[in-house]
Amino acid sequence: MTPKLVLGSSSSYRKALLERLRIPFDCVNPDIDETPKAEESAEQLVQRLTLEKAQSVCQQLNSEHAHCVITSDQVALINNKILGKPKNHQTAVKQLQSFSGQAVSFLTGLGVYNTQTEQQSYRLNVYKVYFRALTLSEIERYVQLEQPFDCAGSFKCEGLGVTLFDKMAGDDPNSLIGLPLIDLCALLRENSINPLS
Repeated sequence: MTPKLVLGSSSSYRKALLERLRIPFDCVNPDIDETPKAEESAEQLVQRLTLEKAQSVCQQLNSEHAHCVITSDQVALINNKILGKPKNHQTAVKQLQSFSGQAVSFLTGLGVYNTQTEQQSYRLNVYKVYFRALTLSEIERYVQLEQPFDCAGSFKCEGLGVTLFDKMAGDDPNSLIGLPLIDLCALLRENSINPLS
């Protein structure tokens, strides 16, 4: 029996990315505490939250059916400092000011849990964004126009955020939006789910 696909996320960005694969899926909000633990590295934080989201979602599902649960988490990292979502205008401006002329790494964890086989797969995708030298008026204008308050790093690369960059480097630009689709397709194929079959 092919497991039902479930996206363990309330993110409209991740939902839109998964819709590109044209496989029916349900969304379940994992609703977990995402506070980093003391001395936790960015890699450890992303992995822990990705896996905790899967546990939370599985507790909400009907155990009579087989499910393939997709979860993901992301942090921005600059000079080994973890940055979360800005949540407001002032913090977004501060974040972008600190990025000016700098390289920022985005760590995106991806988990796929099959309730039938009880197999948990995890992958980490690292994507780097190189910001050009930004003026305060450019930053203010950008934040005012796009209001990226729910985005790690205070920008939307699929929108006007691209105007802030010198270059981008990584394996999958989708990971920057929140869901590494290349890795996801590989993990889904391992679970007998192929968008092209």
